Amino acid sequence: MKARILYVEDDPNLGFATKDNLEAHEYDIVHCTDGQEGWDVFRKEHFDLCVLDVMLPELDGFTLAQRIREADRHIPILFLTARTMLDDKLHGLRLGADDYVTKPFSIQELVLRIEVFLRRSKPGAPLPVVGDKPQRVGRYLFDFQKLTLSLNGSVHTLTFREAEVMKYLAERPGEVIKREELLKAIWGDDDYFMGRSLDVFISRLRKYLSGDSAIRIDNIHGVGFRISW
Repeated sequence: MKARILYVEDDPNLGFATKDNLEAHEYDIVHCTDGQEGWDVFRKEHFDLCVLDVMLPELDGFTLAQRIREADRHIPILFLTARTMLDDKLHGLRLGADDYVTKPFSIQELVLRIEVFLRRSKPGAPLPVVGDKPQRVGRYLFDFQKLTLSLNGSVHTLTFREAEVMKYLAERPGEVIKREELLKAIWGDDDYFMGRSLDVFISRLRKYLSGDSAIRIDNIHGVGFRISW
């Protein structure tokens, strides 16, 4: 079956061209031209991934992403942002987006990002695991296959990016992991914008793990990160 993508973009020319090109790559695209329409459609229909512009009429992309994430912790969300708007990118990630693509973008770049998330979210698709079973991280149980962190019966569902960062750290407790290594392994690049994105995800993981005071994710200045418990 074709992957079904919710695409919300108010620019008619860009929206038409992107929809046309994505459909040529065998995706089923539902294109909405404002945030409220996007939210109304999302509530009624099933999608495998969302691609959202930030600047939208009626309901802005940030609010739309927040509503989508509250309704569905698993669905991948990609933001389309202007190249110079770092604050937009970071704000979107803090709201629960998984990644962003900067404008102007190539269809090849967008398709590559889409495919990365679709491969991971397809039922039955092989996913890397931490050992053979879910792993203990302090008092938490981390299950990469299910994208969950559990503590005392309480289960928190992670996004794909959160789980990827958690997995990379949890596999090497006590070891200093270089920032560039982590960025290239998960984002495929280590530029300034990606680095700021990583900082957002680290902050989110610290918050999720705050139920166990023994767990620490330390910034090793100028080098990278180290998780310990």
